[in-house]
This record gives sequence, C-alpha cells and structure tokens, in this order.
Amino acid sequence: MLNSSRRRWLLAGAGAIAAGTLHAAQKLIATPAQMMGPFYPDEPPLDQDNDLTSVRGARGMAQGTIAEVSGRLLDTNGNPVRATRIEIWQCDARGFYHHARDRAGPRDAAFQGFGHTVTDSDGRYRFRTIKPVTYPGRTPHIHFAVRPDFDNPFVTQLYVSGEPRNATDGLYQSIPSERRRLVTADFRPAGGILGARFDIVIGATPTT
Repeated sequence: MLNSSRRRWLLAGAGAIAAGTLHAAQKLIATPAQMMGPFYPDEPPLDQDNDLTSVRGARGMAQGTIAEVSGRLLDTNGNPVRATRIEIWQCDARGFYHHARDRAGPRDAAFQGFGHTVTDSDGRYRFRTIKPVTYPGRTPHIHFAVRPDFDNPFVTQLYVSGEPRNATDGLYQSIPSERRRLVTADFRPAGGILGARFDIVIGATPTT
C-alpha cells in the first residue's frame, strides 16, 4: 500500500501532466475579421512590392512617418502559415486612397498605396509603409488581406494604439472590447523609423 508522501507525489505528478495537456490543447484566438472597405485597389499599381514608401519611376519618398509593420501569420494551433500572400493598402499621408472612387485631391505620387508579400518558412512577413493617418470618418488604420485561397481572403484592419479616434470609430468599436488588442499595435521608434508588430491568426492552416 502506498504511503501518504508517495501518494501525494503521484497525485502532484498526475496534476502536472493534466495541466500540461490542457495547456497544449489551448488555441490562439483568431484575429477579428473586418470589412474589405470600398477602396481595395481597382487597378493595383505596377510597382506593388512590400515597400510602399517609394514608387518605381516616381521622384522622392512618400510623405508621412516611415514605419515597418511585421509579424507572423499563424493558425489557431500556433503553427506558421507558410508561402501565403499578404496584401496591405491604406491612404497616403494626405488622407487619399489611390482609387478612382475616392474623393478628388492632391494624392502623394510617391506613395504606392498597396503592396504585397509572401510569408516565409516561419510564417513571417514585413512591410515598409507609413504610419497610418486619419481618413474622413475613420480612425487611422491599415487594411490587410491574407490570401491562402485567392478568391476567399481573410480581411482585417490594423489600428494604432493610443489613437484618440479609436473611441469613436464604428468599425473599431464593433470589435468586442476584449479582442481589440488583437488588431491594435504600438508604433514605436526602431532604427530611425517606427516599428509595429502585428501577428495575424487565421482559423485553419491552408494546404500549400
């Protein structure tokens, strides 16, 4: 018959194993989805790499505060989602989208407005762009589309931590308060520019 100390040791070990199993079963919270918006490029620029701060054939650099946005694309099990296209688009520093349906105005010709990249073997991605600015009726944001299946993108938006307009932005406020942190990032000084980390979690790992 087991003595009391041996019994306690076995029970403690069993409890630790059960806790570890429960922890392993926990999943990441999926990034909240949001609307595509009206200004997804109607005609993507010829220059559409992951650096939106310059345009091939245009003079100078984009206006605004240069920022690098990077992170990982993961599934809810924490696995990297590899070789998957990610797109971003946003208005320029003057508040204009490069889109025919946006209001007329002096657009920044040196800002690409749209870009894409493909995640690496660890699910990582990176964009060089500008810190988002306000747009009439909207708080600053960057649109993201993840395209494991080109016809069925996962769309979300990235917001700026501490931005006062977040409190009155309908789309931001439509996200449950406990999940807003999942689409909100700090834009902090990093090597002479700003840097922001944004990990995107999608519901399932697509077949690649």
